[in-house]
Amino acid sequence: MRLDGFGLFVDDMGAMIRFYRDVLGFEIKEDENASNVYLIKDGTLFLLYGRKDFEKMTDRSYEYIKGLNGHSEIALYVDTFEEVDIEYEKAVEKGAVPILEPTTEPWGQRTCYIADPEGNLIEIGSFNRPFDR
Repeated sequence: MRLDGFGLFVDDMGAMIRFYRDVLGFEIKEDENASNVYLIKDGTLFLLYGRKDFEKMTDRSYEYIKGLNGHSEIALYVDTFEEVDIEYEKAVEKGAVPILEPTTEPWGQRTCYIADPEGNLIEIGSFNRPFDR
């Protein structure tokens, strides 16, 4: 097996599409009333999937975290420390929830955190060099 991508289960698809498209710049072509969004972001599959649709498909109910989701994060990388600060400010100006302002950590990474409309944590970080897999 190989990792193909990741997804988020969402309550308000319209709000989440607007956030990932308009605030973070993901290329999402689906309408705001879509029940599923599949897109490729930097070679990784990213999925927004309606929680109610998933429950219907699996014939189960699930418990979902309310407020900030401290179980996972989505990590976005930029090439420079300056870009961390710029992207953080842009995201917050466009409506992202600020969680941690840009900070240079002892391990050499500049990082910050925002949250999407449903409380999923998003890190914007850099080691001050282009990304190297």
